[in-house]
Amino acid sequence: MTWSTTEAAAPTGAGPLTDALSQLDNALEHLGINGGIKKMLTTPRRELMVSVPLRRDDGSIAVYSGYRVQHNFSRGPAKGGLRYSPSVDLDEVRALAMWMTWKCALVDVPYGGAKGGIAIDPREHSQAELERVTRRYTSEILPIIGPTKDIPAPDIGTDERTMAWMMDTYSAAMGHTVPGVVTGKPVSLGGSYGRASATSRGVAHIALMALAARGMDPSRTTASVQGFGKVGRDAARFLAAAGVKVLAVSDIDGAVYDERGLDIGRLSEHAERHGSVEGFEGTEAIDPASILTLDVDLVVPAAVEGVLTAENAGRVRASIVVEGANGPTTREADAILNDAGVLVVPDILANAGGVVVSYFEWVQANQAYQWSERDVNDRLEERMTRAWHDVVDYAGAHGLSYREAATALAVQRVTEAHRLRGLYP
Repeated sequence: MTWSTTEAAAPTGAGPLTDALSQLDNALEHLGINGGIKKMLTTPRRELMVSVPLRRDDGSIAVYSGYRVQHNFSRGPAKGGLRYSPSVDLDEVRALAMWMTWKCALVDVPYGGAKGGIAIDPREHSQAELERVTRRYTSEILPIIGPTKDIPAPDIGTDERTMAWMMDTYSAAMGHTVPGVVTGKPVSLGGSYGRASATSRGVAHIALMALAARGMDPSRTTASVQGFGKVGRDAARFLAAAGVKVLAVSDIDGAVYDERGLDIGRLSEHAERHGSVEGFEGTEAIDPASILTLDVDLVVPAAVEGVLTAENAGRVRASIVVEGANGPTTREADAILNDAGVLVVPDILANAGGVVVSYFEWVQANQAYQWSERDVNDRLEERMTRAWHDVVDYAGAHGLSYREAATALAVQRVTEAHRLRGLYP
């Protein structure tokens, strides 16, 4: 295993880390922060790179690269998802960990930011292989995780089953059950009601408040959703339930369009049966790339980072973009959309519902007490509403975009925690 606590190397080109550092630089300039505090906020507190060997079902051995980056601890234990994707690399994980720090501060949960990943395609592996690779990765990062150290959660390519394997592996090493080591677990293992759909529910809450801010009636608005997985599927469902006409959705295999509005319930059933939205009866197949530039009022990019770029941002026709994914808008695209008057609600606000309910799950684990789903959903709505108004008020007071306001507000809170704690020794 390789440990690093040195300053993160500058990214070599365009990518999520470049965007994350640019957003931080803008916030620090606005806040008048430089010198040592700037270095502390730019530099991850701890990085761990591990080799993850896997015995395949056919007896062969494969070796994958795994990562865990803990960006900041000032407000509490590190918190962040675990991603399984061939594209995972250290710079991506660094960026995602940094965004988690700002996200946790913005919605005022007592965590710092972390992120982990393995450069593996889960679709090419059996369930038994995924269990083995998860348990080996968990054993490799075991020294730096724990309910008061760093609490992983699901992300792209992982789910509640992955979290169950992680919890069991960690618990076996500790000699007793430790439900608080991860969140996003099955409810029967100490997970929280409402956690599975929390990110999507938060996206929908924020989207509806953004529509209201623009004076738009949900029943008279249209939307497209990029991604029909962990976040996009339920976000589309919640928006449709609120009256929004969802005209198009896409996934990794294709995209479908219906000018009358998609039946999200039936589409979900189709996707469950066939593994994709492709071929859904009564819809038109469209180019997945066009999802972001359709003639709709609201676009929800809810898949991966870096999909709104300098190349396509000028063709966005929606008046509102709500970032369900982490980092879907590059800095160049952000400037283009801002100049065009498009309201972009940043990821650290829009998709924070997952970490909010992860916090609730962690609290329930610490109390050995389970809240009702209504309690969870009510508390989630209250947190998201408060964070929305904090950002809107700050943006208005300082003449900033919502992304600039959200990042500055979050960085200010983390910086205050740094200053109150002081520097040891």
